[in-house]
Amino acid sequence: MDLTNLTIGRIHEGLLHKDFSAQELTKEYLERIKNKNPSLNAFLAITEKEALASAKEVDSQIAQGIPVNPLTGVPTAVKDVIITKGIKTTAGSKMLETYSPPYDATVIEKLKEEGYVLLGKTNCDEFAMGGSNENSGFGPVKNPWDQSRVPGGSSGGSAAAVAADLAPYALGSDTGGSIRQPASFCGVVGLRCTYGSVSRYGLIAMASSLDQIGVFSRTVEDAETVFNVIKGHDPRDATSISPPPLKVRGGGGSYDVRGLKIGIPQEYVGSHWDAEGIENGVKKRVQEAIAVLEKLGAEVKMISLPHAPQALATYYVIVPSEVSSNLARFDGIRFGGVKEIHTSAYFRDKAKRDDPRQSALIEWYEQQRSHGFGPESKRRIMIGTHALSSGYYDAYYKKAHHVRLLLREDFAKAYQDVDVIACPTSPTVAFKIGAKANDPLAMYLADIFTVAVNLTGLPGISLPCGFAPAPDDDTGSPLKKGETRRGGVELPVGLQLIGKHFDEPLLFRTGKAYQQATDHHLKTPPLS
Repeated sequence: MDLTNLTIGRIHEGLLHKDFSAQELTKEYLERIKNKNPSLNAFLAITEKEALASAKEVDSQIAQGIPVNPLTGVPTAVKDVIITKGIKTTAGSKMLETYSPPYDATVIEKLKEEGYVLLGKTNCDEFAMGGSNENSGFGPVKNPWDQSRVPGGSSGGSAAAVAADLAPYALGSDTGGSIRQPASFCGVVGLRCTYGSVSRYGLIAMASSLDQIGVFSRTVEDAETVFNVIKGHDPRDATSISPPPLKVRGGGGSYDVRGLKIGIPQEYVGSHWDAEGIENGVKKRVQEAIAVLEKLGAEVKMISLPHAPQALATYYVIVPSEVSSNLARFDGIRFGGVKEIHTSAYFRDKAKRDDPRQSALIEWYEQQRSHGFGPESKRRIMIGTHALSSGYYDAYYKKAHHVRLLLREDFAKAYQDVDVIACPTSPTVAFKIGAKANDPLAMYLADIFTVAVNLTGLPGISLPCGFAPAPDDDTGSPLKKGETRRGGVELPVGLQLIGKHFDEPLLFRTGKAYQQATDHHLKTPPLS
């Protein structure tokens, strides 16, 4: 039996029935990681010793007849922006390459209580800034479907790990699409939860009003299982709240979508699915996915989100502004710093000067930040500092927050008529590594369908909905109206479903109905 392609539910049953032990399961995953990770670079750290110790404890618990929970003994991977006590947490940045946290994030505490098995920490764009995973200080992650392509970002390591069967599920974070977009590129399920539904305590902050921890998995059912464990109010996170009870319209059973009203934003796809910028293959797969839900009994209608075209510009004012504030704390002293500078004679030599308290310390900060932060981090720090500066705050940051409120009103109005909103997760399939590296604007446009969800705090989920050919030019340039491209390798496409605040249960129900009727989520990349 191949133990590395089982769902969480099947692993739980196997452990209970003693079809295999937690140690056997963990060893198989660790062996697969050792074989596949050198080429994929999905993991920055492999916690073999800790994983085997946890698995041994689970086996002892089962042998004694002690009841186990659904996630007990289930291996997992965790994005390296989530704090893990005593295990190096770098946020994909040289600035934190020596940082070993003294505490666990709340989500890690909850998983530990369940008896999870941590396989390792996954690679990501530096401080979660990016849509391709090329901004990591430790090298890019490769897409398991085609290793010449990006896995998406910023949680690309977690997405690639689940797609390549290096972990049955993984945690990520989503600030503007950083779970949903890599889930789409890698052909897995990606859940971004309602803002506040999962504690951010122990998540290294990028943009605090948009960051949210979420889940990667192969099935919607597995994502739901993990979400039910990690959700809930945390007194250490003032933004976390317990979800209010919601009355769900349409359908009766857990897989029933009859009567469900699905809205398609015409600002995203065009009034007749004729919007520019969406690859034809992506458009076709998403239309087919929506047709499946319609066949299952859902009602589909076009809706309008009038301020959606301004979402991307709004996002890229608010996020850099919050980045410039959050990253100010990293000085190379309080949280470690750049290893090569720490181990050199630089600071010691500077300290020999007449006034080391000033000249040496300032130059230390300059050296740490110039070497520690990558180009994208520096870019956003500078943009954000400018947007918040005197004379520009009202023109940029204040105006962006006004548009953010208008977006929230747009969605609230739309949900008076529909239950769920559907659209592509990304306008393209995974692009070539390096294709957009020198064009930040083209890279940012990859987030066009995801950022509004973060600006409004809504939950969203990306579901694998088939495969589409990659464009030959691989430039990532937008398609003109009516343009077609000769296809190459077939790559995954994602369908994004967006729900009302705290309405994850309806997203799960809709997603499970779709996966029961299709088999896209069962397909795995042909890794050698």
